[in-house]
Amino acid sequence: MSVRSLCLAILSFGEATGYEIRKESTTGRFSYFEDASFGSIYPALARLETDGLVTVREEHKDGKPTRKVYAITDAGREKFLEDLIEPQAPDSFKSPFLLVALYAEQVGPEAISKAIENRRIQIQNSLDSLTIHNTQSSHAGSNWTREYGIACMTFNLNYLESHAEALLNIARGAHSTSPAVAAAE
Repeated sequence: MSVRSLCLAILSFGEATGYEIRKESTTGRFSYFEDASFGSIYPALARLETDGLVTVREEHKDGKPTRKVYAITDAGREKFLEDLIEPQAPDSFKSPFLLVALYAEQVGPEAISKAIENRRIQIQNSLDSLTIHNTQSSHAGSNWTREYGIACMTFNLNYLESHAEALLNIARGAHSTSPAVAAAE
């Protein structure tokens, strides 16, 4: 999914400012779909406006800067739906935790223990965030995607909890002899 499609997706639920789009894409219900920075959102919105896929209006409030509020057009909805039926790129998954786990033998049990606990907290926070918003929405797709996210996070947490000791054992067993020491022997 491109940032343009992400903007259209968010706007399909209602008008929004660039700031609100950024917030939805980082901490809101759209944070699981695509990374979008302010540096990518505003150029995408400008192109969408030029292409007639969104409109923009300015809101003036006393003592505050003028806000640009974006709305999706009928052509924008049509383009968004066309984009959705195109084959999507594979999901991407990046994990700093897995990099630490990969080097469990070198970093040792203390670092692995801390990394495991930190990852547990991160997963639990994600799960809590999804569960807090687990009220039934009138949008069936929102309900399904939230439930999918809850299932994924629950699996991740359960896997980590049931396999943490194995990772700690890797760190314990090999930490006493680092690869460099073993190669020198």
